[in-house]
Amino acid sequence: MVTEIGEVETNIGKIVKKVPYIDPSVKNKEVDKMFTANPNMRGIVVVHHEKPIAHITRTHFYQKIGTLYGYNLFMGRESKLLAKTNPLIVDYFQSITEVSRLAMEREEEDLYDDVIVTKDGRFSGVVSIRALLMKSVEIQVELASFLNPLSSLPGNHLINEKLVETISLEQYSILYFDIDFFKTYNDLYGFNRGDKVLLHLTEILKRNVLHFGYFLGHIGGDDFMAIIPHYDVEPICQKIIEEFDGTIPEFYDSDHLSDPTLKIKGRSGQMENISIMSLSIAVITNQEQHYEVAEELSDRVAAVKRDCKKYKGSCYIIDKCDCSK
Repeated sequence: MVTEIGEVETNIGKIVKKVPYIDPSVKNKEVDKMFTANPNMRGIVVVHHEKPIAHITRTHFYQKIGTLYGYNLFMGRESKLLAKTNPLIVDYFQSITEVSRLAMEREEEDLYDDVIVTKDGRFSGVVSIRALLMKSVEIQVELASFLNPLSSLPGNHLINEKLVETISLEQYSILYFDIDFFKTYNDLYGFNRGDKVLLHLTEILKRNVLHFGYFLGHIGGDDFMAIIPHYDVEPICQKIIEEFDGTIPEFYDSDHLSDPTLKIKGRSGQMENISIMSLSIAVITNQEQHYEVAEELSDRVAAVKRDCKKYKGSCYIIDKCDCSK
């Protein structure tokens, strides 16, 4: 199963373990023999017509048998009397992340019971909580390797996967964000303060993109990308630019902003007057243009970004629509 975090995620069926199971008519004395013969067996699944209907856990079983009259009362009777009839049962193709959430939401007394897995409605096996947690940690570690270390947003690997998925959407808009004069700022104030600017933009983008469930990635440096599953992106662009322009002066020393004679080496290598950072947003959509492969998306949005850079101050361009602000 491929989910929103890409190939990093996997389904619960990948770690399912085949285990013995019993029919509802099996007596508790037989269950006792099974537990005794298999000291590491945590539980036994009760299956009827190939479907799991209950779960007998070792702890719960011996708690009941160990009561004052438990042995005489239960040992010769059917196992269903000592079974938990509402165990956590999940489908083979459910994601590890979703199953982990469901397992941790159980009552405390059931928290460490095995998770029962079905495939096509039939009993497939179980997953222990230990195996589930270990796999969850593995996924998180692997996922972290695909995230940008500064912003913790998806990096290039996951962005590329998302672009491939996006090609098949009925409607989509791709927004490419780039900070103008960011290198100049880094040269003037250093990388530490430059990182604070990037984190500030990250928070603005999260509020206006990620908050609404849309994809947001960090390509690297001052380049970010968002994927919106519709065409109504002008209000999003306008709000992001409004927030950016309204707050970015706070990252400059006041004497630098007020000194018209202050110069710093620009991209050309020549000394230039300091220019306050602005934000360019290049937008492409499939409203009028059809794209076959993800590389075409990257090439087109890069071209629109170059057009956007021609304008002074923050702006956004949607395809060939001139929307400078």
